[in-house]
Amino acid sequence: MATHFTLNGKPASVDVNPDMPLLWVLRDHLNMTGTKFGCGMALCGACTVHINGEATRSCVTPVSAVAGKKVTTIEGLSATSSHPVQKAWMEIDVPQCGYCQSGQIMSAAALIAKTPKPTDAQIDDAMTGNLCRCGTYPRIKKAIHLAAEIQAKAAAKTSASADAPDSAAVLAGGAE
Repeated sequence: MATHFTLNGKPASVDVNPDMPLLWVLRDHLNMTGTKFGCGMALCGACTVHINGEATRSCVTPVSAVAGKKVTTIEGLSATSSHPVQKAWMEIDVPQCGYCQSGQIMSAAALIAKTPKPTDAQIDDAMTGNLCRCGTYPRIKKAIHLAAEIQAKAAAKTSASADAPDSAAVLAGGAE
């Protein structure tokens, strides 16, 4: 029986064993190889994706659990690497070997989506399940703080644009 869900904003359907881990469905059946296999036991975070906006370990999530839900992988976060977390990761030069980074980025993106200005303690709590064998934790924390700033600036800019009078209306004499 097919499982239907939304993957990176597009309808997806797979006809696989409903108990198959989402990780293998993504990698082997849908060619979303940015999501990595690390431990297979939800201990390392390399396989982190978003399910309805929640950071979730795909290695222990059966594909049947995502029926009718929205799944976002690292490929769907931003096609142009313009997400605030991706920008911050590049600016801070976080990755070393890079293997854990898609999971780290997905956990960080879920955090700042819910907590726009996280404290160090909130970052530590949200990132606890993501292991980095290279020990880039200080850069990861710094990048999350920077991502929150980037997101706040973008939100302020969007808000300012929405509050500004329409220039065409001003030129036509229709705005005060």
